Amino acid sequence: MSSQSDTHGAVFSAAEGDFGPFQPQIPTQVPMWLAVALKKRGKCSIRAPDWMSVENLTKVLEAERDSSSSFEALPFHYVEISRLLFDHARDDISEVYMVRSLIEDIKDVRFHKIGTGLEKLSSRTYAMKLNLSAMEVNVIRPFVTGSLETFYELTAPDIIQESERQEYRRPQTADRGPRVD
Repeated sequence: MSSQSDTHGAVFSAAEGDFGPFQPQIPTQVPMWLAVALKKRGKCSIRAPDWMSVENLTKVLEAERDSSSSFEALPFHYVEISRLLFDHARDDISEVYMVRSLIEDIKDVRFHKIGTGLEKLSSRTYAMKLNLSAMEVNVIRPFVTGSLETFYELTAPDIIQESERQEYRRPQTADRGPRVD
């Protein structure tokens, strides 16, 4: 995350390393958490990442709509990053309403692809690179894990029953009662 800061001469030490000293009006690459913290204090402006430009997001949206089986590469946390920037650096993003609209459209198209892809699951299994974001993975995780558990139960019920019996079985210890001396 690039930010322009007016915390002249300040050095911030963190587990990731030291950041600074900062020079006024000189763009500097810093982690998102630091850029947002400085922005909240009015000490910098945040430059949005290149992937958040209207031109790039328009291309991504068109490619998402054109392909029904693949996902365009976006940062793994693109939804979270954009949300942070919309909440804390709205005034630093050019065409913020258009960018927000494009990201929402991309998210909607991707969710539609995920939904139709899950409906088309059959007995054949195959792997492919999906380029899903963290939020999208978390949305489909309960369905996929539930489906896999059901599939496993239907294909090997005796194994499931045996493992459930062992799971709830308490280790047997001799009941010696109270110790009497």
